[in-house]
Amino acid sequence: MLLIGIAGGTGSGKTTVVKKLIAQLPKGEVTVLSQDSYYKDNSHLPLEERQKINFDHPNSIEWELLIEHIQKLKKKEPIEEPIYSYLTCTRDSKTKTVQPHKVIIIEGILILTNKLLRDLFDIKLFVYADDDDRLGRVIERDIAERGRTVKKVLDRYSNVVKPMHLQFIEPSKSFADLIIPQGGHNKVAIELISAIIEKHLNKSN
Repeated sequence: MLLIGIAGGTGSGKTTVVKKLIAQLPKGEVTVLSQDSYYKDNSHLPLEERQKINFDHPNSIEWELLIEHIQKLKKKEPIEEPIYSYLTCTRDSKTKTVQPHKVIIIEGILILTNKLLRDLFDIKLFVYADDDDRLGRVIERDIAERGRTVKKVLDRYSNVVKPMHLQFIEPSKSFADLIIPQGGHNKVAIELISAIIEKHLNKSN
């Protein structure tokens, strides 16, 4: 089993990299876990308080559960991945059954900041994009998917996203085995990583 961690700033293109990697690999050979599914459940707090939570800080993640789930997948056991809502900032009562496969990809902005999690990865990747490009993607995504206004997105970017990126996320790229500029548009990097994964799959057959 090959474990791949894909980190990078908000709006850097991590999800695009994951999709392009999956498209180049044999169908049914890849399991994908998102760090965002493991945000702590804050249903005990009023909505107004939940909306103030700093989701770009490592303390917002239930690392123990994420690590436990990865360890179960490594033992070839299925897991129940939480389902998190950005609109309510709570976990759904339902979960998503995830089956183990030969390749497990874990993606998220903070995954290289946690040493216990980092040590589980066979390959660590960091997707890099310019701040302006990331901000543009964040504005589009948060308006379309999270019901935020442009002003709210810009305020959150200035007060939370950018400071947390500089404090936690950007420094974590020093732990990466490969840094991928331009995200999913970097065809050479995608092909290189795909070749490494395919080599592993061929060995394990």
